[in-house]
Amino acid sequence: MCSGDHRAALAHFETAASLYRPDEHCDSAFHYGHDIGVSAFVMLSLALWHRGYPDQSARAADRALAYSRQLGHAHTLAHALAFAGLVAVFARDVDTVYAHSNDCVALASEHGFAQWAAWGWILQGWADARQGEATTGIARIRDGLAALEATGARVTTPLYLALLAEALALAGKVEEGLAALDDALAKAAVSGARGWDAEIHRLRGELSARLPYPDPAKAEDSFRTALAIAREQGTRGYELRAATSLARLWHEQSRRGEARELLAPLYGWFTEGFDTPDLIDAKRLLDELA
Repeated sequence: MCSGDHRAALAHFETAASLYRPDEHCDSAFHYGHDIGVSAFVMLSLALWHRGYPDQSARAADRALAYSRQLGHAHTLAHALAFAGLVAVFARDVDTVYAHSNDCVALASEHGFAQWAAWGWILQGWADARQGEATTGIARIRDGLAALEATGARVTTPLYLALLAEALALAGKVEEGLAALDDALAKAAVSGARGWDAEIHRLRGELSARLPYPDPAKAEDSFRTALAIAREQGTRGYELRAATSLARLWHEQSRRGEARELLAPLYGWFTEGFDTPDLIDAKRLLDELA
């Protein structure tokens, strides 16, 4: 999943989750640091979101949290809260991000779990920015990124730099946001963690369009790149976002037919998650294009 093979990732996580036997594997947390079933279900949740099943994704995250609370193993619960909060970021569910990240930070701080505390700060910061507290959010994300770097964990850095770019854009710091996205792509190229490249390119297009002298052609190129990567990697979630961004740009350019032809079949593919922000945005745009 981190390298961008979302089709294979889902198949592996489905198999892992199906093999989990709570009674048989109940001591895994004491061997590996966190329960393998909880780990399987939180990763399955992310994979389901990428493959276009947001409702199933939320249910898998809830299942992981339920298991982790039953176990009474603090590190497993911190791990589950961090990932469930990240799943909620993908779903753009700000209230759930707050709930899980606040619990994660409290638990991780109590027990000295540096990595999960850092994740929690980053997720809190993203939620702050989405709620109109962009300056606070930027500071929290930056603190979280620095703390995460200090642990040696780098695989999620490109994704979290993209969240920083979102927060910077909400604060009106568009050029700083674009610099964060450039940094994200550079780090992804070095580490091989390319699974978030589609969203990073889409955000480049969105932020480019907000510059004082925007270049629509440059924004379109970023959206097309994002769409191509999403399709290649098999992330329906990012594909829908990229298609919505590109269709909105075309709508503004009076290219309504092209916009509808791009977005309608993709929206029609989805069978669930119609109350999630991404699908609501796509449907609203399609109604405008009708």
